[in-house]
Amino acid sequence: MAADPIAIAAQVAIVERAVRDPSVTGAELAWMGHLQQRDYRALAARAEWHDVFLAAVPVELRGTATANLDATSDLRATVVPGPDPPTAWRIVEPAPLDDLARFYREAEAEFGVPWQYLASIHLVETRMGRIRGTSVAGAQGPMQFMPGTWAAYGEGDVNSDRDAIRAAARYLKANGAPTNMANALFRYNNSQRYVRAVTAYAEVMRAEPAAYRGYYNWQVYYLTTKGDILLPVGYGR
Repeated sequence: MAADPIAIAAQVAIVERAVRDPSVTGAELAWMGHLQQRDYRALAARAEWHDVFLAAVPVELRGTATANLDATSDLRATVVPGPDPPTAWRIVEPAPLDDLARFYREAEAEFGVPWQYLASIHLVETRMGRIRGTSVAGAQGPMQFMPGTWAAYGEGDVNSDRDAIRAAARYLKANGAPTNMANALFRYNNSQRYVRAVTAYAEVMRAEPAAYRGYYNWQVYYLTTKGDILLPVGYGR
């Protein structure tokens, strides 16, 4: 893991190119996606590094790097760290990359919500379905629905990726998507930081759909007063 903003910029250039390279697959792709996430989390924790980092990123990757860093920083700012990781979560393997991509595109075809926004919400809410468990607020499933919202917009199983993605698309459409994505996202989660972060990740994927391959491999980190703690697959069982 790189330890200063210049070294992280060089590493980010490698991983951003790798996740877009169709010849990078399997364990190599998984590691590159995870390293990409670790780089942006390290930068988000050190605001004083941002300008130096961005100046050192290759020009053709600077827009992507800016979006990823800003989104990661926005989401980090919404967390109030506690002393310990959650005890109510289980961490599981996500559904296969291609299956989730199909679910997003099916929901887009049915409801008109861009698949990249559905993928971005899935990423932000539960790391593509890795997190199982009810939130402190009572939200459930891979797209984190409150029971009343699920009753109004859901069909099937709230814990099913496919059913939850469809419900998210239905809910977003009812609240203005795709014409007014900002309003739809704010209704999904009443936080402008959330809206900005989801939009940033989604727009990276709209510009370069292969960026999804990197995000798919982001893992579950939990911010505590001791710093980031990785919750690996199998945690909580």
